[in-house]
Amino acid sequence: MAKKIITSLTASAVAIFMLGGCAEQGLVADDSYNRTKTGALTGAIGGAIIGASTGNHSGKRALIGALIGGAAGAAVGYSLDQQANAVANALGTGVSTDPLAELDPNREIIVTKTNNYVKIMFRDSMMFKVGSATPQPSAQNKINKVGTVLQRYPQTIVQVAGFTDNTGGYSYNQGLSERRAGNVAYKFENAGASNVSSLGCSYNAPIAPNTTASNKSLNRRVEVYLYPNSNVQINPCQQ
Repeated sequence: MAKKIITSLTASAVAIFMLGGCAEQGLVADDSYNRTKTGALTGAIGGAIIGASTGNHSGKRALIGALIGGAAGAAVGYSLDQQANAVANALGTGVSTDPLAELDPNREIIVTKTNNYVKIMFRDSMMFKVGSATPQPSAQNKINKVGTVLQRYPQTIVQVAGFTDNTGGYSYNQGLSERRAGNVAYKFENAGASNVSSLGCSYNAPIAPNTTASNKSLNRRVEVYLYPNSNVQINPCQQ
């Protein structure tokens, strides 16, 4: 059986490269497609194993399983790639590959992606006035743009997390972070996004130590996570 599975995976790899070639059309800011390739490979392996274990003609079944699994995995990866580029384009930026981007105070909006999700980070300074949980007009415009993009991905799970610095008590900041995240989530829903939830993280999971004013400004932020399914969801407050 192992030989048949390996043969089937070889065939599915060809399908993966074919899918990768098709995925190069129509994207805006990033053409690495790591999520597409990873998703396709994972799906192919799982599909081949399942197909090979379902009775006679296991080689044929493994091949069919690998191709189906690879196609399904690639579809998830491609969807993440599509969403990252569409969101970045709507916000007038690109998909960042700089691991230190979040420490750059001049970057008000940062769009990144992993194999499991797309992440959008909004700086607090462009989102809210001091002590307020109501998004400023310019921020509302950007939130609406993201929500409009998400209309095209009704299966995407949207998670909004609010973060503060450590000025004031933990409970105060917990409430403020919850209200800010909740208001952004509400506006996403009004703009047409589905499957939206929110949570407040107070001053948990800081980007930088809360020791200077500049560091504190980095920690005040809203993060938006776009997941293909609930199995890959994280708790942003515990990173």
